[in-house]
Amino acid sequence: MIRMSTRCIVGVLALLLCDSATVQAQTRKSDSVVKVDAQADKPDADGKQAITITLDIEKGWHIYANPVENEDLTNAQTVVRVAAKGKVENVKVEYPGGKLQQDSGEKFKIYEGKVVIKAQVKRVKGDTSPLEISITLQACNDKTCLQPATIKKEVP
Repeated sequence: MIRMSTRCIVGVLALLLCDSATVQAQTRKSDSVVKVDAQADKPDADGKQAITITLDIEKGWHIYANPVENEDLTNAQTVVRVAAKGKVENVKVEYPGGKLQQDSGEKFKIYEGKVVIKAQVKRVKGDTSPLEISITLQACNDKTCLQPATIKKEVP
């Protein structure tokens, strides 16, 4: 029979609790702390359409700006994509400037709070099918990062 001291048992329990919190944070996705609203104007006669995407990031969390201005974080920056049933001829996304952040000597840009992203879409003339907006992002706080998420919204 193996005997363990009380201190050893407490240490093992503490380690298990820490690992449980880490696993829980690693399985939680970024869309649990970021809400998205998307609105679109009606397409004009030429098929041009304006889209407004509002991200509401929970207090204490941030997402990486686009551009993030740090080569190591490029894969984590926020990206908006637009698709339609008909061909989308052109999409121009205007990302707002991010807030400069510094952590352990690394500099990068983030978004916090409410963020508005504008997009202009040129659709095939006569296409009025709904647009699918996909926003890929990763949320972090000062202790951990959540799994990246792609949030999809459909707008008329």
